[in-house]
Amino acid sequence: MMRSFYSFLFLLTSSILLSQEMLTISGRLLDGNTNGPVAFASIYLKKEAIGTTSNENGYFVFHIPSNLKEREVVISAMGYSSIERLPVSFSKDEAVFISPKTFDLNEVQLTGSMDKVLEAKEIVRRAYERISENYPDQPYILEGFVRDLQQEDATYVEYLECAARLRYRSTDIKKEPSVQLLGVRTQGIAEKHPWNENTERKNSIIDLIEDDFIRFDYGPILGRKGWKYKIKDILTYDNRLVYQIEGVDPPFQSATLFIDAESFAFIRMELTREATKNKSWQRRFTNGALQIFYNVIFEYQEFKGRMYLKYQREEDHWRIFNGLESDTVLFTQYPKKELFINKIIADGVTNYPFTANMDISSSIENQAGVYDANFWSNYNIPERTAEQSAILKELNGNP
Repeated sequence: MMRSFYSFLFLLTSSILLSQEMLTISGRLLDGNTNGPVAFASIYLKKEAIGTTSNENGYFVFHIPSNLKEREVVISAMGYSSIERLPVSFSKDEAVFISPKTFDLNEVQLTGSMDKVLEAKEIVRRAYERISENYPDQPYILEGFVRDLQQEDATYVEYLECAARLRYRSTDIKKEPSVQLLGVRTQGIAEKHPWNENTERKNSIIDLIEDDFIRFDYGPILGRKGWKYKIKDILTYDNRLVYQIEGVDPPFQSATLFIDAESFAFIRMELTREATKNKSWQRRFTNGALQIFYNVIFEYQEFKGRMYLKYQREEDHWRIFNGLESDTVLFTQYPKKELFINKIIADGVTNYPFTANMDISSSIENQAGVYDANFWSNYNIPERTAEQSAILKELNGNP
């Protein structure tokens, strides 16, 4: 019965999407000075809540509803000047060059009230105090795409891609969103280490949404305890000035925060925890797992005066020992998960189609339902890299 219910939802979603014709643009974003790829840039419609993201090699495909084809496409990336072009001006698979734009710290003096030059820790403190002003104060829905890649030592053992809707309450409510699983695009699974035999893998979406610095009030944004900060640079993003602030909390933690110089909104946050001299920041789990590296990135986009999640990545390294007290390492585990948001629903949330259907206690691959090719044909997702395609072929037995 549950599989039939999922199938119905997938077909309903597909029929809604297919009722609109699409205009598709594609290309590759390149640095105007070096010709190198520009990864994870935002590609979206001006004043609209739909968009996509370039992949690690700068490639992108963007499906635009035909009724919005007169809206300009905005391309923006941290440290670059944004560009705006009509969809019809793009040629297929075009090389799109964007220009780097940075500022000399000695030439740009950004001040607070009464012309006081702001120091790094004060900037972080102001950004933290203005969370309620800069992030959603009403319920909202995000639609997006999750890509999950699992590796054991040098062997890739799992690749998963799925689409979901996330229904959030206002930012001040410290609760994870409800989730509607829309469909699973890809799953490739190889034989895993016997250590995994009696453990179902954690739900990929839950693993991402439970780590939210803004909502759950933790991490380097607090500016407390041992954190020390310095202004590393001043960049541009969406044609606005942004502080780049480096933070350290010895011996395990470091962070980079990008903060809007006008609104003091956190635009991008990155936290890294890394074992030092074979000592981790946490105790080994009873099953023998010890986390030795953790990196998380959050990037936000502005819509109607509020900041909404655009991209999140979480990458871990786990050293798996043969028990709690053993010195024998069985293998090292490298999970990597990414969440790409392609649509924001900030108005009419109550009437927007949403049915929470995901079992948070079960992994995504066990809730895959029926594959719907029509749904995926127009769903905005980052292009796979050549490396990701090769990994998937190998997992599915097609070397």
